[in-house]
Amino acid sequence: MDQNPQDQYQYTTFNNYPPGYPPPPAKTNGKSIASLVMGILSIVIPYIGFLLGIVAIVFASLSFKELKRTGEQGKGLSIAGLVCGIVGTALYGIILLILVFALIAFASVSSGNIYTNF
Repeated sequence: MDQNPQDQYQYTTFNNYPPGYPPPPAKTNGKSIASLVMGILSIVIPYIGFLLGIVAIVFASLSFKELKRTGEQGKGLSIAGLVCGIVGTALYGIILLILVFALIAFASVSSGNIYTNF
């Protein structure tokens, strides 16, 4: 073998990093992180969880579009944020519907004597 061992590792046009050093990791999308945080908060925070879930769903959909365009990391975070946002929105949406139906049911009862028909 007549190759010089020092010539074994050379820079190429698409790899501008010295040998032995890995390239830096790709950037994580900020909207993906925001969707995950908002999704988790939509489940945890009681009264404004409905609104936070909607915000998490919007951030997740925006981050999916950016991830396709820019090639950043964060697809798993976006999926988790979307799922948590949907769960939080559905959970507090059901609770709000139950409260509305309960208010309608109790409001229809007369405030006087309930035994007037007997």
